[in-house]
Amino acid sequence: MVVIGGGIAGTVAAIALQRAGFAPAVHEAHPRSADERGAFLTLAVNGQRALRALGLDPAEVLAAGYPTPTVAMGNGAGRHWADLPLGGPTPDGLVTRTIRRADLYAALRDEAVRRGIPVTYGRRLTGLRHDGAGVTAEFADGAEARGALLVGADGLHSRTRTLLDPHAAPPRNLGLLNTGGFTDRPVAAGVSPGTVRMAFGRRCFFGWSAAPDGSVWWFANPPGHSYPGGDWRAHLTDLFAGDAVPARAIIAATDDLLGPWPTFDLPDVAVWRRGHAVLAGDAAHAMSPSSGQGASMAIEDAVVLGACVRDAAGVPEALAAYERIRRPRVRRVVAHGRRNGTGKAAGPVGRRVNDVLMPVVLRAVARRPQATAWLLDHRVA
Repeated sequence: MVVIGGGIAGTVAAIALQRAGFAPAVHEAHPRSADERGAFLTLAVNGQRALRALGLDPAEVLAAGYPTPTVAMGNGAGRHWADLPLGGPTPDGLVTRTIRRADLYAALRDEAVRRGIPVTYGRRLTGLRHDGAGVTAEFADGAEARGALLVGADGLHSRTRTLLDPHAAPPRNLGLLNTGGFTDRPVAAGVSPGTVRMAFGRRCFFGWSAAPDGSVWWFANPPGHSYPGGDWRAHLTDLFAGDAVPARAIIAATDDLLGPWPTFDLPDVAVWRRGHAVLAGDAAHAMSPSSGQGASMAIEDAVVLGACVRDAAGVPEALAAYERIRRPRVRRVVAHGRRNGTGKAAGPVGRRVNDVLMPVVLRAVARRPQATAWLLDHRVA
């Protein structure tokens, strides 16, 4: 079986397929030494349960991260609105954790290699050839790989998605940039370990949390569709002038700023599968970073796909079952992420509305923990 993409979705899909009794191989377009794009992410408790379904120990996979079960929401003036649950601790011992993206990728790839799954780098997909019994992947270096199943887990700008459907709609630019980093020393950021703080600043959204070593991990979402050019550090610092949040001090304590890059989602991908080929992860349903669920949805995909391929009469039937199970859930999560990000790009009038309405909405959610049960309590088979 052929897996295109060595990120979270592809690596976990390969592990799931092997656990289901098959022999997958992963083909990654980038070299092994390539830096993973993005600073850090949260892996929610539902994603960790999916790891457990594959016999993986979330504590080991996420050992380089730290627990973040709570998010404290407020505004740029320093007003605290509400504390919201991010997930856990659960009765089965799980808690949502924050981890550097590169560390999560490395842990998953090391586990795949330990299990004997081959991972080849520098393999950029250029074409697919379908036949009645399988599909052959063609790569830019002239190599080919054939399998009874091909999983396109090659991310937001998926080549597999385009090959399956040349008319596929492109990702939707959300009008927010993403940037962030890690401070090189402790900063008095007014945040206790285990809590992520997020603030709707007057001109830019900001989030930050304290790692166990005292450093601060942070991100910012300036409004915009693309990088405007110029001195990014100066521009970013200026966005927080007059805000009470410690963004300017945190940015000053960060040697290397990551990004900026635009953010996207995929509201609905018309074609998930064709014959013996299927999409998974961001290739099928990229969601706004504001969902906090991108990695968890990719892992859930992988587990469901492995179970469907194991249990169905044939590959086409398995892929139909996988799509039927996953589409409704990921569509809801994409919409959830879209709603979460809407207020971040608000103009002056929108920010005034946020200051009035957002505290009311968030406090109502905080009083109803069951409001997020559909998201965090989900268990894959």
